[in-house]
Amino acid sequence: MAIVEVVKYNGSPDVFAWKYPREELGTWTQLIVNESQEAILFKGGQALDLFGPGRHTLETANIPILNKIINLPFGGRSPFTAEVWYINKLYSLDVKWGTPSPIQIQDPKYKVFVPLRSFGQFGIQIEDSRKFLLKLVGTVGVFDKDSILKYFRGLYLTKVKDSISSYLVHNKVSVLEINAYLDELSEHLKEKMVPEMAEYGIKLANFYVNDINVPESDPAVMKLKEALAKRAEMDIVGYSYVQQRSFDTLEGAATNPSSGQAGFMGAGLGLGMGVGMGTALGPQFGNLAGNISTKDESKNCPNCHGEMEKSKRYCSECGFDTEISKENEDKKLVNCSNCGFKYNNNVKFCPECGDAYNPCPNCMADLKQGEEVCPECGKSLPKPCPNCNTVIDGNYKFCPECGTSLIKRCSNCNVEINGSPKFCPECGSKL
Repeated sequence: MAIVEVVKYNGSPDVFAWKYPREELGTWTQLIVNESQEAILFKGGQALDLFGPGRHTLETANIPILNKIINLPFGGRSPFTAEVWYINKLYSLDVKWGTPSPIQIQDPKYKVFVPLRSFGQFGIQIEDSRKFLLKLVGTVGVFDKDSILKYFRGLYLTKVKDSISSYLVHNKVSVLEINAYLDELSEHLKEKMVPEMAEYGIKLANFYVNDINVPESDPAVMKLKEALAKRAEMDIVGYSYVQQRSFDTLEGAATNPSSGQAGFMGAGLGLGMGVGMGTALGPQFGNLAGNISTKDESKNCPNCHGEMEKSKRYCSECGFDTEISKENEDKKLVNCSNCGFKYNNNVKFCPECGDAYNPCPNCMADLKQGEEVCPECGKSLPKPCPNCNTVIDGNYKFCPECGTSLIKRCSNCNVEINGSPKFCPECGSKL
């Protein structure tokens, strides 16, 4: 039977417990224990003597418990079988942990369900070697950092989930603000895990929660962040959600071409943003209602198209009898400006030559394209501004909208031209 002369361990610091591979020992065997280590002898599954740092000779003087069990002779070099375990007493401060799956939590502030992930690390030291070997290590040959994570994964995951959930609910903290409370959470978790680890002879030096985050691609998280960004924008600009809804409604009305009040809406929208939505839009809605009400109580003269009260019979502008039946009105004849054929003014084209009916707004006579004065009633016809295309009704010399001159002049001699001649009466140039 072989006799072991020297027993020692110089392995990785990540190993917390290591079993010497051979069990054949003998008295006078040199047992070397490094600093930050302890060695324990096992016989028949029972923990016997514990050796601290230094060099130890296995003899009856320093293994009295073993001597009682196997009755070693004094002074002899007697072989015996026993297990030698080395325990690493160093602090290991970089044991990483994390939640393998998201924690589903209802945000106590915004009432939406969001998934959370948490990561961190903790530090441990083997404080009671006997308790650690007997309760945790058992018969495995090596117990390292991965074994610690494996054995305690259920413990720290349960504590982390419970602590984060309860902390958020009791303190009314949003999941988007939880990273501001990592120190408090770390201390809270450490207090909960210290007694649990002590049961196995392990001292918990620290426990850190490094990060708590939410997946950016989660629909609930995206919607929540979008809503918060919108609220921040409203706070900066200075309007409320109700005013924002009014703003959206007016914007939709202003961009709708079928809306009769689109122009008003666009103007009121710009004004409201400058002076305060609530103050500006109230009077504007009142004016809009007034305009609609007034419009319902008025009518246009069929002859001159002037606005008149709905209850009046005769137009105050041209004296037209508005109660003339539509049948009699349709029988009013006009002369075609192209061929002279007489036809009713309720058609769009001359039934003789097909020329388009271009009525005078005042007397309904058919006008030729480009005429500026009606040959029947002598009234100046509306014409578009050559600059801004605003339709101008009257003998204006300048456009009331953009100020462009409306006086026609000869391009050769610059003389003012009246009417619609084809040649300049002054120099004869073609116009």
